[in-house]
Amino acid sequence: MATLNKDIFGLSVENHELVKLAYDAYLANSRSSHAKTLKRGEVRGGGKKPWKQKGTGRARFGSTRNPIWRHGGVAFGRTGEENFTKKISKSAKLLAVRQALSMKNADKAVMMLPADAKVTGKTKDAAKILESMKLDGKNVLAVVAEKTPEILRSTNNLANVKLVRASYLNVFDIMNADAIMFSEAALKATENWLLGEEK
Repeated sequence: MATLNKDIFGLSVENHELVKLAYDAYLANSRSSHAKTLKRGEVRGGGKKPWKQKGTGRARFGSTRNPIWRHGGVAFGRTGEENFTKKISKSAKLLAVRQALSMKNADKAVMMLPADAKVTGKTKDAAKILESMKLDGKNVLAVVAEKTPEILRSTNNLANVKLVRASYLNVFDIMNADAIMFSEAALKATENWLLGEEK
């Protein structure tokens, strides 16, 4: 059985500020900016002045597409070009991942794939492995060194399993998983990535 590195899985997390920052940054950077509202000049119609400038006793209006009118344009609305991204330094991101893994390990949610487990490419066999580890029905984050076709075929139809390469681990997936499962190769790849030993 592989030994978990204390520099990754044994950190003492005094506060969760960095983990929260990385979690929020992941969500913000995943956010798309497709919503767009129409300004007064983009709404169809409104080319004719609704009534003459003077003499009616009513307020002056030059267009029925004024933002304060019904069916008018939207003032200060979404343009579709908003930038919601949040930047976080690489070192802070890696530390946040290590802290999140340490928190999960403290909750006994980090486990190793059994040495005798074989990837056959069959969903049934992958489900049996999860059942033997008492993980059926739980949200499992399966960390692998590489996504091979056999591994993808085994897990694609398991709704509660998310497959991720070691170098793509993130705080969001870690914190939302009930259990995090590593293979020995994935554990080594994770150590190389998080401790900066990857060449």
